[in-house]
Amino acid sequence: MPLPRRSVEFRSVLLTGHLLGYARVSTTDQDASLQIDVLNAVGCCRVFVDTISGSLRHRPELDKLLDQLRAGDTLVVWRLDRQGRSIRHLIDHLHALAERGSGLRSLQETIDTTSPGGRLVFHVFAALAEFERDLSKERTNAGRAAARARGRTGGRPSRLSVDQVRTARRLDEQQAMTVAQIGDVLRVSPTTIDRALGRHTEPVTARRSRPSPNL
Repeated sequence: MPLPRRSVEFRSVLLTGHLLGYARVSTTDQDASLQIDVLNAVGCCRVFVDTISGSLRHRPELDKLLDQLRAGDTLVVWRLDRQGRSIRHLIDHLHALAERGSGLRSLQETIDTTSPGGRLVFHVFAALAEFERDLSKERTNAGRAAARARGRTGGRPSRLSVDQVRTARRLDEQQAMTVAQIGDVLRVSPTTIDRALGRHTEPVTARRSRPSPNL
């Protein structure tokens, strides 16, 4: 016996869930009407609108949407950049939605993660984001290795020029001044002089004092 029409429609809602729209504009001067109209046209039962910069983490209307999103529902955006700030950010959102049993649909890019094709696209995005992160890490490590090969070990640059370091070493070798006095001459701290002379552990109080003129 065929089910009554109302029962079929109710079962369809349970199976497909609701469409909840999300729109975002960057400033109060911009108009979200285009996004709202398109989201309503595709059947969103409600549209949440944030008027805030995409670089900010806190988006109150998106938080409200996620609070109402249930398993089987789909978050719909006009364009992907309305949802995330970067590919990595989008991937993180997708994982969070998947844990809820919900999907993401972007109208401009024709991506729907509730379909096999849409999930495939986001897997490709995730692979590209991981590849980009690995390349960045590799470039950073290569730069550090090249700097070490040139004698640079990182950290803050020295406050002393090459000529000042030579002067400090010459004064130290002459044993005519204390480290503190050399620092006064070069207008830097004793610690900076110690660092320039390659001393790292010897306390300042243990430095030799200036010889007495009577000796």
